[in-house]
Amino acid sequence: MRPFALDRWHDFIKSHDEKALWDLLHPDAVFESPVVHTPQRGRDITFKYLASAGSVLGGPGFKYLGEWRNENGAVLEFENEVEGIKINGVDIITFSDDGRQITHFKVMVRPLKAINLLHRLMGEQLAKATAAAG
Repeated sequence: MRPFALDRWHDFIKSHDEKALWDLLHPDAVFESPVVHTPQRGRDITFKYLASAGSVLGGPGFKYLGEWRNENGAVLEFENEVEGIKINGVDIITFSDDGRQITHFKVMVRPLKAINLLHRLMGEQLAKATAAAG
């Protein structure tokens, strides 16, 4: 059975509706980035990272290549090309027991050039988001 939150995630990827993303995240959600050493804990910071990633990676070339699921999670392989660099990675998503919210989101990316590019672009996007909020 496909968790309801997975359908909602795919809807967010298409719409970039930040309200929908906020509602999709569990208050205690944890985000693990390919470039940040420690897990980021809580809905606020998880939202900032995922909304920023949507802006950086979620352009017209973004697509999921494959999807593997179990009763409480999914692994989604993605790719896109940004600034001439092909980015390939996976989103590893865990859902709440009722399947309605994301509780854990881990991103893994390859190759190294892509990680370095994302590190720079995500830093710039997060700085913009912080400036706009402040």
